[in-house]
Amino acid sequence: MDAQGRGRADNIDPADQWVLNPDTGEYELRLSTSAPQSAVPGPRRAASRAAAPAGASGGARGRTAAPERQAPEEETPERVPAPRRKRGVPEEPANRRGRRPVKKKSKTKKVLLWTGGVMAFVLVGTAAAGYLYLEHLNDNITAVSDDGASTGGFSKDKAINILLIGTDKRTGAGNKGYGDTDSVGHADTTILLHVSKDRTNATALSIPRDLIVDIPDCPTTLADGTKKVIPGQDGVRFNTSLGQEERTPSCTVRTVTELTGIQADNFMVADFNAVKTLTSAVGGVDVCLAKDINDRDSHLKLSKGTHTIEGEQALAFVRTRHSVGFGGDLSRIEIQQQFLGSLMRKLKSNDTLTSPTKMIKLAEAGTEALTVDSQLDSITKLKDLGLELGKLNVKNLTFTTVPVLDNPAEKVKATVVLNTSTAPTIFQMIKEDVSFTEVKKKAKESKSAAAAEAAARLKGPKSAASAVRVQVMNGGAPAGSAQETLNWLQNDEGVTKSENAGNAPQALSNTTLEYAPDQADQARRLAAIMGLPGTALKPGKSVTNAQGLPTMTLTLGKDFKGAGVSLTAATKVPDSVQKSTADKVQCAK
Repeated sequence: MDAQGRGRADNIDPADQWVLNPDTGEYELRLSTSAPQSAVPGPRRAASRAAAPAGASGGARGRTAAPERQAPEEETPERVPAPRRKRGVPEEPANRRGRRPVKKKSKTKKVLLWTGGVMAFVLVGTAAAGYLYLEHLNDNITAVSDDGASTGGFSKDKAINILLIGTDKRTGAGNKGYGDTDSVGHADTTILLHVSKDRTNATALSIPRDLIVDIPDCPTTLADGTKKVIPGQDGVRFNTSLGQEERTPSCTVRTVTELTGIQADNFMVADFNAVKTLTSAVGGVDVCLAKDINDRDSHLKLSKGTHTIEGEQALAFVRTRHSVGFGGDLSRIEIQQQFLGSLMRKLKSNDTLTSPTKMIKLAEAGTEALTVDSQLDSITKLKDLGLELGKLNVKNLTFTTVPVLDNPAEKVKATVVLNTSTAPTIFQMIKEDVSFTEVKKKAKESKSAAAAEAAARLKGPKSAASAVRVQVMNGGAPAGSAQETLNWLQNDEGVTKSENAGNAPQALSNTTLEYAPDQADQARRLAAIMGLPGTALKPGKSVTNAQGLPTMTLTLGKDFKGAGVSLTAATKVPDSVQKSTADKVQCAK
């Protein structure tokens, strides 16, 4: 907080200007009568945000405050309601209060260069801790278009998916010495944060930057306001979904949706300085090392044991990789997850939450480093998001990473590919809002009659696979899915009495299996083979196949993810998948 800009100067701690109102539970501005007082700036509307000049970086962002307008003596000035006073503090003279400063309207809106780091995830916690003060920090927030890539914003009564992006662009004070200073800013660190509908648990899914993915075509709003569609690319590194070919964060959102089937509600981007400022704001973060580390690349030098780190040392910690694990990016992801867990514990601690000084510093640091999508460009929405995330217990916040394998096409291993045996299960669990931890479930009403009836369809005798007769149709699944499924059923599962019936008359959101009453045994067998839930089974009538025999109809909907991939949500994370929870103290190895 700029003390000069709030009517105070010298070495006054910003926290001393705010007092807790016991009636409202909020912090209110209190300025001493010993110095002239200017009006407290009100919330800024998106349309009035001043553009940052080219090359602006870090906290200053190149903004110039508009001069304060004084009301003529004969006019009644627009007044800011007086804050409540602490006992013993004299009441201020009324004539010391001025008008709100008038903001200059911006004629152009430039988008700040994407500056990166690993701390976008932590900024979510900052929103929860500092939302009361964000009304006075609107000018710190930068917003860019989501280009229609997100759902349009989170909802209080649904699960929340936030994509948190850090880039490797080296802009910002003190960051030019970190490696590739000419980088256009790629998706160096990306986390998909899923918060359950009932807010009892959350999953933070790290996406390796060197994962080979398909980047879709990306409708994009460029920095100068023009729009274009950036062509997609198949079989490229995930980190090129941002920065490369002028791609913006909205393209990273589309790439994650393409990869996981999960569409983010909102996205956030942060810079390197977030690590420095946030760790300093909370008084340092405790980390543990299982061995001595001296990494010349990240400049981290720490002895074995527990340390409290902040600022440059904290940034070095989350950037180190050559001295931990196998020395690659996957090892760096693990150490980042350990660090984030420790920082989340610190953010949720009473020492932080009950300290006005720390809360204000966190709000300052978070909003300076934060870039949000255009659907989250609102103090009210940030406050609401913070309140929702504040309901979480860190013991039910799980960190995990997209399951991957070394790229078999490479002799020198530099990239990874999706592990198709386990990754679909992880994606589906998140999509179906399944907790990765054991949590106490809220009391639920008994199952509805419809749900009970659907479950009952799976119970009963099952035919042999060789007796199942079914036609397969594509009703919204990727092109070629019907033939792929037919080949899998015939060659791998013994369902030889099956055929490809082409495209369905209309697209369906969910896969269905329609059958006649006397085909129930066959339907249960096919449901078991494919992992269909009871809701997918639709009692009705049979049709006639190419041989003139009665057959069931399997229609592959938009939820279909591939032959052999179950459509029933898993209830347990595969044993081979690495995961940890934010409440556990771990030592980097």
